Amino acid sequence: MSIDDDVALLERVPTMRLLGDTSLRMLAIGSEQREFNQGDLLFKAGDDADAGYVVQRGAFRVEEGGAEIVAGPGALIGELALIVAMKRPSTATAMERTSVIRIARSLFQRVLESDPAAARRLRDELAMRTSQLASDILMAGAKLST
Repeated sequence: MSIDDDVALLERVPTMRLLGDTSLRMLAIGSEQREFNQGDLLFKAGDDADAGYVVQRGAFRVEEGGAEIVAGPGALIGELALIVAMKRPSTATAMERTSVIRIARSLFQRVLESDPAAARRLRDELAMRTSQLASDILMAGAKLST
């Protein structure tokens, strides 16, 4: 895929879209592409998380604590790893021949440092999500206690 194709794919990812064209182009240029065959592990629970992955084609089964989702083209896997050092909470396995764009946390952080407006937009989005999650937890707790 070309840099323009990678930028177009990154624009489909809600978190990435917040960054704007210049930052997306820097991410596309600085990232790397990886290929996986069916059954290959992208990562397993407990691994150090130092990157996020955007699925270009194919799909991964992402399993965490008995829950499972399928992440297909345009999905961002490991979003939190772009921001903070952590251990992987889940295992991701290729369901077919799959390709991803690997975005290292160090690259993502350099892009945010070079574009403070994009960093603010991302911060605001994450704050809104956190607030919504807290509200959802309170509502669920209220329903359970009745």
